[in-house]
Formats: sequence, C-alpha cells, structure tokens
Amino acid sequence: MVSAPARRELVRHMVSRGLSERRSLRVIGMSASALRYKPACDHNCALKEKIIALAQRHRRYGAGMIYLKLRQAGEIVNHKRVDRLYAQAGLQIKKRRRKKIPISERHPLVRPTVANQVWSMDFVFDRTAEGRSIKNLTVVDDAL
Repeated sequence: MVSAPARRELVRHMVSRGLSERRSLRVIGMSASALRYKPACDHNCALKEKIIALAQRHRRYGAGMIYLKLRQAGEIVNHKRVDRLYAQAGLQIKKRRRKKIPISERHPLVRPTVANQVWSMDFVFDRTAEGRSIKNLTVVDDAL
C-alpha cells in the first residue's frame, strides 16, 4: 500500500510526462480532492519543543510535573495532550536504583526448649472431590 503523498507525487510525475490529470488520477485510483489536499499545520510543534526543553532542564520531572510547569508559565494546555506529546517525544524518567542495605550477620532461629513456649498456627484450604471447600486450622507446638 502506497501512502497518499507518494501517490500525489506519482500523479504529478505522470502529468509532467503528458498524461492528463484526470486520467492519471483514474489510473492511480485517487480522487481529485485528495490530490489537492493541503495537510493542516501541526499546532503541537511549539508545545513539543517546550516540553522537551523542560524535560531536559528538570530530569526528574514526569509528564504531570511538566504539565504543572507549563500551567505556571501561562500555557493553557490539556494534561492529556501533554501526556501524549511527552510519550511521542520518547521521554521517560529514569528509574532510580534502590540502595542495597548491607545484610547483617544471619543467625539461625533458636528452637524452643520447653513445651508450650512457642506455638505456630496456619489455615489450610482444600477442595473435596464434590467441589466443596474445607478449611483447616493447624496448630503446632514448636518444641515438639
């Protein structure tokens, strides 16, 4: 599939070679209004440049903070438009890596020496063959 601008250029080339415009349009399969179409100018260019400039100045600002900065500067823009242009520009905050806390020396858990000193409990869920649910409370003395 060929894009519309490429087809327009092809029609203009055929007309320059001596073929009539209507005939070349019919051969290409394009309407006359599509040939004369002038694309609307992009109103987002200036805003996109401002967003990129703000993102370079403030590296830790995401789309939301850049939107607020634009509003503070007097720009009247929609936050969804700022989000879209921010994403189209390929901007993204770099994730901070968490600082690893050094692991202290590990000690094994001390086993209780006397009965009734430490107890553990847990709920266990299971299903029967008929599909009914069974809930068991398991209580264990850790000393034994």
